[in-house]
Formats: sequence, structure tokens, C-alpha cells
Amino acid sequence: MQLAGIHHLTAVSADAPGNLRFYTQVMGMRLIKKTVNQDDVSAYHLFYGDGVASPGSDLTFFDFPASPERRGNHTITRTGLRISGHDTLQWWHRRLTEAGVRVGEIGERDGRFTLDFEDPEGQRLSLIDDGGAGEAHPWHKSPVPAEHQIRGLGPITMSVPDRAATDIVLRELMFMRHVRDYPVPDSDSDIVHVYEMGEGGPGAELHVAVRPNLPAAQPGAGGVHHVAFRTPNRAEYDEWAERLRKLRVPNSGKVNRYYFESLYFREPNGILFEIATDGPGFATDEPLETLGETLALPPFLEKRRAEIEAGLKSL
Repeated sequence: MQLAGIHHLTAVSADAPGNLRFYTQVMGMRLIKKTVNQDDVSAYHLFYGDGVASPGSDLTFFDFPASPERRGNHTITRTGLRISGHDTLQWWHRRLTEAGVRVGEIGERDGRFTLDFEDPEGQRLSLIDDGGAGEAHPWHKSPVPAEHQIRGLGPITMSVPDRAATDIVLRELMFMRHVRDYPVPDSDSDIVHVYEMGEGGPGAELHVAVRPNLPAAQPGAGGVHHVAFRTPNRAEYDEWAERLRKLRVPNSGKVNRYYFESLYFREPNGILFEIATDGPGFATDEPLETLGETLALPPFLEKRRAEIEAGLKSL
């Protein structure tokens, strides 16, 4: 049993139309699934990814009418988006600046060139130069040239006041490896601890920033709901479910999301984790060529389509 990396990250937006415009038109990501929150069908669940909806490329948003997040501890604080090459970072700096996005300067963090920025609701993001390692699946309809497109997620950074119990969960429960540390960029004393999964690399890293002097975050728009980690198949997913049961870790039990299978639990600092299978995938109920073009509903919600569509705002 070995987690392969980041599966997806789900954040919160209070402006679904604006969210769609930003991530498809400015960031050039593909809308790979337009569906609803399966636990609250009044809310959209929008999935953005690469050209073939690869596991590990999905940045997703729940559309909740929430006030802005109050930043702090006990939450995920920054989402990495992988690109290839310093010239691509320069290209993105120009593009984001011209689009009026709040963007920093290109710098080096944890040995990688990085560009920090925020989406219109304050979602904290970073473009990370991954050196072009691994496969890329650009989207041919993207407004961003193929060589500059986002290749996938990672690393993901979370902030906690105390690492001790979280470290035990990451290493002994989830089999992650603590591989190195680096200073928190805006602190003289706080440290980020890097954990990796599978074959490693930025798409398979969780960065844990220990910030004992920060207040607790208040969830809201511009914040993150949860992060999901990849397990490759149903057999290993079943093993993870049994492992959580045997170790008496409070969890959701098996949840069939139709596009993947999920397990949810909270690590000791209260951050929601998910273990998700790579398949069946987003082309289960619509052709790969037309993903995201219409509202997709899993079979158990299809009978409520008229009711659900009537309750959704126009995108």
C-alpha cells in the first residue's frame, strides 16, 4: 500500500461564474466536469484539469454562498500548480500581471523556482517549475499555449500549530516519508516539513508548515475544503478502508463518488483528508472530447435532474 501522490484538491468559491471564467480563460485549464456537490445538490462542483482529466490534475471548487476565509492555522494554505521551465514562469508572470491578478515575483523555494499569486477570491496558489518531469497532457482548446499549460497539482501546503500528532499520522498511518525541511517564507522561526509519497516529486508532496503563533482559520470563500491522495485501484482502496477500521481512525467509510471511490478522515489538526481511487474516471458518463460541456449527474442523482437544474444559477 503506497499512496501515489495528490489526487485532487477541493476549494470553496462564492462566485461560480467568476471562478469558471478565471480558471478556464486566464489559467487555461479545462473544465473536465460540471456537476453538483453530491451532499448538497444546490451547489455546483466544478472540476478543472488537464486535457485528458488525469488523476492528479484536478483542482475543484464547491460553490457555496460563503464569506471570505479568515486565514490562519488548521487548514490548507497554498496549492501548487506544476509548470515546466523558468521561461514558462516568466510567461505566466506577464500574463497574470496583464490580467490584473495579485501576483508576486519569481523566486526560489525548497529548491524550485516558484511564482505565488491569488485568484480573484484570494485562493492562494503557486506555479511550481517541476523541470518537465513526467507526462503532460495539454488541452488543445486552451487559450494558453501547450508548452506553458499547467501540468498538474503539487505540492500542497498545510499549516498547523503543532506537528507531532500529524507527523505520526502521515508516517505511520499513511506511509509518507519525511524527507527535508525549509523555512517558512514570511517567518524568521517557523519551519515547513516536507513529506513525500510514491515516487516523490512535487506532484507527490505534502508540505506541513508549523506556525504556532497563528490563530485558527475560519473556513470560507478563497479557502480549501480538503485534499485527496491517490490510490491506484479498488483493491488498495479496500485495504486503506480496512486499515482505517483496524486502527480505529474515525472516517466516512467507503463513499462511491461515481467518478472515483473515496474515504474521508481528519488528521489530528482537523484538516480533512481523502483517499481516492484513480478510476473509473471522468469519461465514465460522457465522451472525453466533450467533458464539462453539460451538467453531469451520477446515476443516483439523475432522477432529480429537473429539480437540481432549477436550483442552480447560470454559469
